[in-house]
Amino acid sequence: MTIAQANNHVLWRPEDDYKVKPTLEEGDVYRPDILEVVDTAIDSLSSDLRELNLDIHDHPELKYEERYAHDAYTSFLEKHGFEVTRHHLLETAWVATYTHGRGGRVLGVNSEMDALPGIGHACGHNLIGISGVAVACAAKAAMEQLNIDGKVILLGTPAEEGGFGKVKLWERGAYKEMDACLMCHPAPGPLHSISLSSCLAVIRLEIEYSGHTAHAALSPWEGKNALDAAVLAYTNIALLRQQIKPTHRVHGIIEGNNWGPSIIPDNSKMYYYIRAPTTIEAEETYKRVVPCFEASALATGTKVKVTRGSTGNELVQNKVLGDELANVVRKKYGVIDYEFGISGASTDFGNISYLMPGLHPGFSIPTVPEGGNHTRAFTDSARSQAAHDACLVVSKALAHVGMRVITDGNFLQQVKDAFEEQKNTRT
Repeated sequence: MTIAQANNHVLWRPEDDYKVKPTLEEGDVYRPDILEVVDTAIDSLSSDLRELNLDIHDHPELKYEERYAHDAYTSFLEKHGFEVTRHHLLETAWVATYTHGRGGRVLGVNSEMDALPGIGHACGHNLIGISGVAVACAAKAAMEQLNIDGKVILLGTPAEEGGFGKVKLWERGAYKEMDACLMCHPAPGPLHSISLSSCLAVIRLEIEYSGHTAHAALSPWEGKNALDAAVLAYTNIALLRQQIKPTHRVHGIIEGNNWGPSIIPDNSKMYYYIRAPTTIEAEETYKRVVPCFEASALATGTKVKVTRGSTGNELVQNKVLGDELANVVRKKYGVIDYEFGISGASTDFGNISYLMPGLHPGFSIPTVPEGGNHTRAFTDSARSQAAHDACLVVSKALAHVGMRVITDGNFLQQVKDAFEEQKNTRT
């Protein structure tokens, strides 16, 4: 059986009955009184969150254009008693905070908003957005009802899809108060599964070729073909893939301006991503990819400019936060895996997890064959009732973990120690 066949066998499909309860482990969880409040709070908000979920899904917006989502989320949170700052540090970013008592620890949560060109919410950011709202509302309810001192900061983060919105917000100080930060992400996976996998580091490149136009039939020898340069580079990289590790990815597209079949193109542009399990490995592959672009310029007599964009780090799941999530999931909600989630993709939360304690589990939703993230079929999956229900389950587990950050000083110190230990292993 191939890996693909095995995955197809275990992945949650729309026809599966997800209301059949999973087998759970026995044992106690931290502060069951908090968990009871969390469960009740999120269940009571399910209808409102479903309405918000569909509203966001039906109004997809690209990176840094999330104006409708900005207004929908901020209005919702204002109605639920949060102090909201609109257009926070970036035009479409926002922050909602709730403080109970004096002092206390600070829980950070992220809600993503942006969609993809042409295929809408094909990465399920509508679900990520409402999960952040659910976690923050549940934490607020627990602090109010159980008289717990603390603060929750819900940050609306734009432009995850290639815009590094979280990195820009970090640079502007949006995360500075948080003791830890939580979020989640939907993906194909087994039924009732929540994933603690990592993701790939990514290096983004923009490559520009400059040549010389000529009549493609009358005097082609007078031209220097920038499209040929791009095609050669594309082929060079395709051949290089045989010699790179199977866990690495190199992929991109070709664009151009004012091209015509009777004109030798004098310009072309390529956008390429280099991905690997760690930032260090991505850097190693980057050094092998750049000569592919340079060689094609030499062969075609064109000029090339390679511009390196932002680097996205792999996701570092804080071990202590992850262990706590795994404990409550296995005893109350479902199963934990370390394989699925967004292990083959990338996220700007990876950079945040390099800078502070963070947790970013994946959670499975029902998908059709060949209907994973960044497909039109996944856009449909992200709108389903089953996906909504799965989103609320992982939100309950995250809210439990977040409330332990707020209420247990020894636990938070272990979280911080684990962050330092994991940071020291990045050599």
